[in-house]
Amino acid sequence: MTGRLSMAEVNALDRDAFVARFGGVFEHSPWVAEAAWESRPFASAGALLDAMLRVVRDAPEERRMALIKAHPDLGARLAMTEASTREQRGAGLDRLTPEEYGELSALNRAYAAKFGFPFILAVRGNTKEEIVAAMRARLGRSEEEERCESMDQIGRIAAFRIADLVEEAAGTAAREIAGGADATLETAAGVGGPAEAAGGAAGTAAARGLAGPGAGGPSGRLTTHVLDVMRGRPAAGMRIELFRLGEGVSLSREKLRDVRTNADGRTDGPLLAGEALRAGVYELVFHAGDYFREVGADIGFLDEVPVRFRIADPDAHYHVPLLAAPGGYSTYRGS
Repeated sequence: MTGRLSMAEVNALDRDAFVARFGGVFEHSPWVAEAAWESRPFASAGALLDAMLRVVRDAPEERRMALIKAHPDLGARLAMTEASTREQRGAGLDRLTPEEYGELSALNRAYAAKFGFPFILAVRGNTKEEIVAAMRARLGRSEEEERCESMDQIGRIAAFRIADLVEEAAGTAAREIAGGADATLETAAGVGGPAEAAGGAAGTAAARGLAGPGAGGPSGRLTTHVLDVMRGRPAAGMRIELFRLGEGVSLSREKLRDVRTNADGRTDGPLLAGEALRAGVYELVFHAGDYFREVGADIGFLDEVPVRFRIADPDAHYHVPLLAAPGGYSTYRGS
């Protein structure tokens, strides 16, 4: 069976055919598809992804670690799955100069030596320069942070791969990847806006992450992701300030964070997490004007972008993405 399948065709597959079709969604781990088959029928591509992610989240820790270790080093010159080969080729990792290959190999070795597992990144839509920058940044994290980040990246990779396999997901899954209805480069390039992305097929389940039991600490967190919709890429290096605001008669404005986005347009770790995330009113200030001036795209209009919002449930994941261009922006709540 070739080409993308409709959901009716997916649900009609017997176990062996289903595993043959979806066994590669998670790298060298057909056991995920085998267990997810029991959840048929799937109402949508998103439900299919959700079922597969649930299998991973519920798996024993040693099996989850085996899944992480099943991924190849980025840029490695060795045999890998067809999907990994295609994804790395799309990011230009098959066309490295000797100097680039040497640097990437050194970063791979340093990462594996520190954490005991390979560096994992959903490379689709990233350049080789952005991938190297992400590796450098993530080398400074803790092992626990990187285990959680690795599982989140695996969820994004799975969403992309389902988009390649399921007809319904073709127009939406590649626009909404893990991170809470989080628009990706396809959306930024003009394929669809935040309203489409929020209703897409394959990101909602991945957004809940794969950290699962045993990840440690409270689950509440605040994250963001900034996309440069003019250039169709993550907005790397944008300054973001986070404030907690007083309510009622209080006019207080407490500054909590002052950070810059990394090569993926995200911050290195949550803006707030655990006990630091309290109920109340917050404001993110995105310094979009400075960013667009730095990249030579300023039209003298957009300056600071304030996004004010309320945290009602400190145990929930609040994701506040920004899709920005020199002349305007949009935002919404992810999950």
